[in-house]
Amino acid sequence: MTVERIALGDLEIVRVLEWQGPFAPAARIVPDLAEHAWRGGDTGDTGDLAPDHYDPADGSYVGALQTWVVRGGGHTVLVDTGVGDGRERPATPMFHQRRGRFLELLAEAGVRPEQVDAVVNTHLHADHVGWNTRRQDGDWAPTFPNAVYYLPAADRAFFDPAAAHPARTSSAVDPANRAEWDQVFTDSVAPVLAAGQGVEWSGTRRIGAGLALEEAPGHTPGSSVLRLESHGERAVFVGDLLHSPVQLAHPSCNSCFCLDAAQAAASRLRILERAADQQELVLPAHFAGPGAARVTRSGAGFAARWER
Repeated sequence: MTVERIALGDLEIVRVLEWQGPFAPAARIVPDLAEHAWRGGDTGDTGDLAPDHYDPADGSYVGALQTWVVRGGGHTVLVDTGVGDGRERPATPMFHQRRGRFLELLAEAGVRPEQVDAVVNTHLHADHVGWNTRRQDGDWAPTFPNAVYYLPAADRAFFDPAAAHPARTSSAVDPANRAEWDQVFTDSVAPVLAAGQGVEWSGTRRIGAGLALEEAPGHTPGSSVLRLESHGERAVFVGDLLHSPVQLAHPSCNSCFCLDAAQAAASRLRILERAADQQELVLPAHFAGPGAARVTRSGAGFAARWER
């Protein structure tokens, strides 16, 4: 299924699934965890992980590329915009010159580009900003002409090639990563800023009734979450704080893509604790299978009850 719907209060949350499948060896995605943990530790029981999030046959992490749509009160908000089409991403072959059906899937969800009021980029990695723009008369232009794009200020300062952030220009950064960051900013972020549609924010930012952005740094300097509340029901879009449900049981373990390990783990624990205590529906960016979960405290970590 490529389009799924969840009701929350008087709002509708629509999941637009661009792609899902095996991505890489699981032990590479969450390097602090041995494959033993993915297989259920001493029990060997993969539980909720297989087959939606983990393939025990070859040890692959199973993930997804998806956009969340929030609709209600006459407004339409997109949370993250996937990889995009026709992008130069040689460092990530799965994203390189990709051709997909994203705009068709949005149409199936009942959303036309001109109807989108706001786009939230939880952070500025390639697979969260790609459909910010599309080709128009040979140049990159905003895909959603009437939308305000909310961009974390700390990520703009880090990923903008013109800003020359000391951490991204250090010798510790893989030159291939730096080159891809530059390209992502050039084709997927800079055109939004040039069009006057980008709004940089920091700290917290209310973007509409019951919708508030909040910094949750570590995965990237400006990594953020979007909190939603409607008629006493709550949800939180957590971006890449979680790549896999295995991190619910092991919240101190980061993905290989997190730039600041200690900060990322602290943000993850804080957001999950609040989600458990306030019964927030957790909506990550990359969970395959069921894409949303209610979480409860379980030992030193958390357990999931999947929303289907």
